[in-house]
Amino acid sequence: MSSSDIFIGEIIGTAVLILLGAGVVAAVVLKRSKAQGAGWVAITFGWGFAVMTAVYIAGPLSGAHLNPAVTLGIAIKSGDWSNVPVQMAGELIGAMIGAFLAWVAYYGQFKAHLTDPEIIASPLAEEGLVTEAAAPKAGPVLGVFSTGPEIRSVWQNLATEIIGTLVLVLAVLTIGLNESGKGLGALGGLYVAFVVVGIGLSLGGPTGYAINPARDLGPRIVHALLPLPNKGGSDWGYAWVPVVGPLIGAALAAGIYNIAFA
Repeated sequence: MSSSDIFIGEIIGTAVLILLGAGVVAAVVLKRSKAQGAGWVAITFGWGFAVMTAVYIAGPLSGAHLNPAVTLGIAIKSGDWSNVPVQMAGELIGAMIGAFLAWVAYYGQFKAHLTDPEIIASPLAEEGLVTEAAAPKAGPVLGVFSTGPEIRSVWQNLATEIIGTLVLVLAVLTIGLNESGKGLGALGGLYVAFVVVGIGLSLGGPTGYAINPARDLGPRIVHALLPLPNKGGSDWGYAWVPVVGPLIGAALAAGIYNIAFA
């Protein structure tokens, strides 16, 4: 794989991942969506299918990391850091593109949601979007783009992201790599998709399970830039948690792999 193939593959794959992942959240929470109220199970399976689709699209080009935490874990395991900057840059750019496309796809629903008098008067009333403690910091549709805690406790939130990402990256390292050891194999995408669903169902409740720095940071930047009426804040005070937590979790997973499995 050339550096350009890796860069393009990570952009395309991560864009698809975020388009479908943010899309299922938008479908469930936004006004005038046919799927409104479908619930957490729909969101977790939507993200799992998003992972599977993105892996199969990007795999031939880049190995389909789609996640700086996965990139870090594989680099620690293999000792090859040569493409890490290219991979992470592609992942962040792709995440931003995917978030923008999700906004385009749900443009009318965003407009209806953010001009609804109930939403404007009481943005906290929308279940699953923001908590009372987060009111000044997180807007009423930020949850479509990025994650936020239900209970704002830095150490618990950080620990939740570390634990969830540890499970994800350990699963990738043990069951998902192809023969080169630098990306997900043919069945890896399916396996990892179900792992993501399992993490969402089991560990997603406290923070919304970012488990991917690019998945959270890229769309959060897009939320800050988009001309959304009454969109509220982007909660930058929390934004470091879903970046730092997954990277720590990935490093721990790689360490466990090298000690126990290598």
